[in-house]
Amino acid sequence: MVAFALTRWPGLMPLNFSAAYALAFCAGVYFGKRTAWILPLGTLLLTDILLNAHYGQPFRSYQLFTYVAYVVLIALGRYVGPNASLLKLLSGSFVGAVMFYLITNTAAWFFNPFMNPEYTKDLTGWIIALTKGTANWPDTWMFFRNTLTSSGLFTGLFVGAMKLSEAVQEQEEESAEPDPDAAETPA
Repeated sequence: MVAFALTRWPGLMPLNFSAAYALAFCAGVYFGKRTAWILPLGTLLLTDILLNAHYGQPFRSYQLFTYVAYVVLIALGRYVGPNASLLKLLSGSFVGAVMFYLITNTAAWFFNPFMNPEYTKDLTGWIIALTKGTANWPDTWMFFRNTLTSSGLFTGLFVGAMKLSEAVQEQEEESAEPDPDAAETPA
C-alpha cells in the first residue's frame, strides 16, 4: 500500500505511471474477499484527499469514476484468480488498464470542466478526447501508454513476488516434514 501511495505522488513518477492499477488488480487476485476491496479503495481515498489538498482542489464528483474503474480492476482480479498463469495475469492486467483508461477518460470527456470545449459530445469528440485530452496537459495517449507500461511492470513484479513467496513457502514446508526413511531403524 505504501508503494501504491508513493507512486501516486506528483513528480515522483511520470504522469499516470503508477502501481495503482496493478495493485488494484492484484488485490483482487490475491487478497481475501473484504481486504481486496477495502485496502486498495481506502488507500486510494486517502491519497486522493492528500492529492486534492496538495493541489488546493476539492473532491470533484467526476473523480468517482476513478473509483468505478478501480472497482472494475479489483473485480477483474477476483475473476482471474490466483491460480492463473503468468500470461493470463498479465493479460488481465492489460485488459484492466484499457478499461481504466476508457472509463476515466470518458468520464473526463463528459464531466471535466477543463476539457477542451472543441471536444463535442459525439463519437468524433470522444475519439479526439481519448487521444488529445485536456489543454496544457500531455496528450491522453501518453497517459494510456504510461498506464499500460506501469500496469504490466508492477503486475509482473507483484505476481513474481507472490509466485516466489509461494515457492519458498512450499520449500520450507517440505523441509519441515519428517523424512519417512529416516524414521526407520535397522533391525
